[in-house]
Parts: sequence; structure tokens; C-alpha cells
Amino acid sequence: MIKSMTGYGSAKAVVDGLEISVELKSVNNRYLDTSVRIPRSLLFAEEAIKSRIQSHISRGKVDVFVTVDASQAGDVVVKVNEPLLKGYLDAIRSISEEYALPQDLTALSVSRFPDVLTVEKKDLDAEEIGAGILEIVEQALQDFDTMRLREGERLRDDVLNRLQTIDALVSTVEEKAPETVAEYRRRLEQKMAEVLGTAGIDENRILAEAAIFADHIAVDEETVRLRSHMAQLDTMIRGNSPIGRKIDFLVQEFNREANTIGSKCQNSKIAHVVVDLKSEIEKIREQIQNIE
Repeated sequence: MIKSMTGYGSAKAVVDGLEISVELKSVNNRYLDTSVRIPRSLLFAEEAIKSRIQSHISRGKVDVFVTVDASQAGDVVVKVNEPLLKGYLDAIRSISEEYALPQDLTALSVSRFPDVLTVEKKDLDAEEIGAGILEIVEQALQDFDTMRLREGERLRDDVLNRLQTIDALVSTVEEKAPETVAEYRRRLEQKMAEVLGTAGIDENRILAEAAIFADHIAVDEETVRLRSHMAQLDTMIRGNSPIGRKIDFLVQEFNREANTIGSKCQNSKIAHVVVDLKSEIEKIREQIQNIE
């Protein structure tokens, strides 16, 4: 199943006490362009995230947003500066004995002494958090692909429908091409009759001229190649691998054959058909710009 380059996906989970959210969004781009926005404290995971994205997506402009909610993490540690506290207590005991003062100390009162309690951030387990982030990225990618596959199915159906229209237009060209030669022969006979009279018409000469004209305007090779390109596109669009760039090249070949048919035809009806043909090819070209 083909995938669209446009998509959105998200996932979240708790890793080592941190609630981590990952959002992915992408738009069309000729090549893969990945941008990761992540908190400074988690920068160690940035390259691993990019690598995971690059192994999953072949082209498109992809923005990855990683956010962290640490409100429930308990990521701070309160420590007692025991040497300093012992120093305070020794000093207070000495004052009590020297001046006969009571030692009315409580845990709360001594905790208020300067620098007795220190607050430190808990060290992050980079390996555990990095692995957890990648799992969340994988879940976000699955959600991302669900949307891309749905859009890709719509693109596939549209392209296949347009291929059917192109097939019908090519059949019309093939049907009308012989009429052009017959019409040319009739015009040639009429002009020769006007100039030379009926008795002077050389049938062999007319046949030779008609044959030269038929060879000049023949589009058999172009229609055969165009049908070959159509069959190839049909096969590619029904496949599962990234094909956007290949289809882009193939549609250029569609245009080349259509332009050649247009330049060769000398029939107003065929000219109108070629206009419709090129219009359908252009619509396919626009659609495949969205295909990965």
C-alpha cells in the first residue's frame, strides 16, 4: 500500500517517572528533511530519534516534537548536610553548657539552619530514558502511518481512475488516427481533380502521397509506449514500497509521448483529445507529489 507524505501521529508514556509525549507531522518534500525539537535535558536522544525516523520514512519534511511533563516525576532529592549539622549541634551544646541555657531544639528548627538541607535534581538514567523515548517514537510512527496509509489509499484510487480515463483517450486517438489519413486522401483527390480533372488523376501518386502522410503522422509507437508506461504505473501504484520519485520520472515519460502525439496529429478532433489527455496526466503529476 502506498503512503502519503502528509501525516500526523502522536504517542505518550511514562519513562523513569517522566511523562514523555512525541508528536510527528510531515508535509511534502522532494527529499527527507527531519527536524527534532526536544528539551535540552534529553538532547542525548536526538540522534537516535532521527535515525529511527530515517529508517521508517524515505522522503518528506518531518517535524518531531518531544515534550516532557516532570510534575509527577519526583526528580529532586533533599539531602542533609550531616557534617554541617553536627557542627551546628556541637556549637549549640557548647553554648548551652557555657551559659546554662536550655537546648530546646527540634528537627524542624535545626532544618532551618543555613545549608543544612540541600535540594538536588535526581540524575537521569540516559539509557533507560533513551530506550523509552524510542518506544514512544515507534508508537507515534504507527499512528502516523495509519493516517498516511488512509491518504495513500485515496491517492491510489484517484490515480487508477485517471489511468482508466487516459486509456480511453488513447483508444480514441488510435481510432481517429486512420480517419486523418482517409480525410487527407479525400482532400488530395479533390485538389488534384480540380487542377487536372478526373482523367488526369494518378491513383498511384495519391496512394504514395497518402502513405508518406500516414507515416508522418503515425502515432502507433507513441501509443504503445504510453500504454506500457500506464501498465508500469498501475503495477507501481498497487505495490508497497516507496515509489514517489520513480512515478515522478515515469509521468515525465507520459508527457513526452502525449506531446509527440499532439505535434504529429493534424486532426482537430485528435487535438482536443490530446488536450484532455495532457490534462489527466497533469492531474496525476499533481497527485503523485503527495506520494512517499
